[in-house]
Amino acid sequence: MTAMQKIEDIYNNRGSRARSLRDEGQKIIGYFCCFVPDEIITALDLVPYRIQGSPTEPIDEADALLEPMACPFARSCFNMALKDEYDFLDGFVAPHSCDTIERLYHIWHTNKPSPFNHLINVPHMLGPSSDEFYKNELLYFTRQLEEFAGRKLDLERLKEAIRLYNRRRALLRELYGLRKENPPRVTGAEITKILVAGMDIPATEHIELITGLIAEIKERPAAASDGLPRIFLWGNEIDDSSFIELVEECGAHVVMDDLCTGSRFFWQDVDETEDPFDGLVRRYLDIHCPRTLKPQAGAREEDLENRFGYIRRFIEDWEAAGAIFYIVRYCDTCELEGPDLKEYLNGLNLPVLMIEDDYSTSTMGQLRTRIQAFLEMIM
Repeated sequence: MTAMQKIEDIYNNRGSRARSLRDEGQKIIGYFCCFVPDEIITALDLVPYRIQGSPTEPIDEADALLEPMACPFARSCFNMALKDEYDFLDGFVAPHSCDTIERLYHIWHTNKPSPFNHLINVPHMLGPSSDEFYKNELLYFTRQLEEFAGRKLDLERLKEAIRLYNRRRALLRELYGLRKENPPRVTGAEITKILVAGMDIPATEHIELITGLIAEIKERPAAASDGLPRIFLWGNEIDDSSFIELVEECGAHVVMDDLCTGSRFFWQDVDETEDPFDGLVRRYLDIHCPRTLKPQAGAREEDLENRFGYIRRFIEDWEAAGAIFYIVRYCDTCELEGPDLKEYLNGLNLPVLMIEDDYSTSTMGQLRTRIQAFLEMIM
């Protein structure tokens, strides 16, 4: 079986590996979003599992406990929990990444509690006190997790875990680097599948898969330039390949992204500091997420550059000809950030298509015409 076939199997059978590990006696800690350090969970010999929704299934139970105008991704995840599709989780951890996730934590905890439940309060404003506050939150999280695991955290084990996840980050950046080719030898849909598969399995197994996939991709013959537009994708949750497959079927290459299920969760390494918590704090607070507010820098133009300059570098390095924003409906953070980012990208003469969607594969047909018209415009 090739690496890509193994990835497809994990992607199509989500949770199966975590269930088998639990059957072997390991404890699985489910969590939301990018702000929960996998390193701490792994260093305590627990298995981190990033919770995902299901855009192919209707939300048929969660709306009895959640308002329907809440984020459909969050509602989908909770719907799966109510239907016991997350019964293999020994722990449930949520950061205050946004107000919806913070409120969902309490509703989830009340209705479908796990043996271990914890909320990490992540500062929204970056300033002199943010590092200290978040470090204390991570230390408290660690103490609670130690009590649940029945063992103390060894700082050397934590440093080893940091090196392990930095290795995974480096390989994922190498994989993304292969998309700079024109045309890229790896599709955006394939990238989505390897990322989503990695949310289901231990980092050591994910590293093996990425390594195998990179080797396979390098063996693929280089194709002649096809002149198709290269697209940068921005937004929040895309844990299903359907939307990216749609963009590529319409005649484009999705070559780079800034998604919380994409480059956002792995792009930066954790610095190896004497106190490993210092490196974790700095790295996780530096995640470029719309929920985090940087201090304003100068006038409007200077402030936009300060907030979005990293995206300009992505666009330049991956030679994107246009950007598509894929925003899950009712996501206040992305809805508020999107207009400013669009203004910034338009200032770089980059066309932008903004899409608000319901986190459902049933809407793909409706989006096809809009995407085709946008791609024709930038050809």
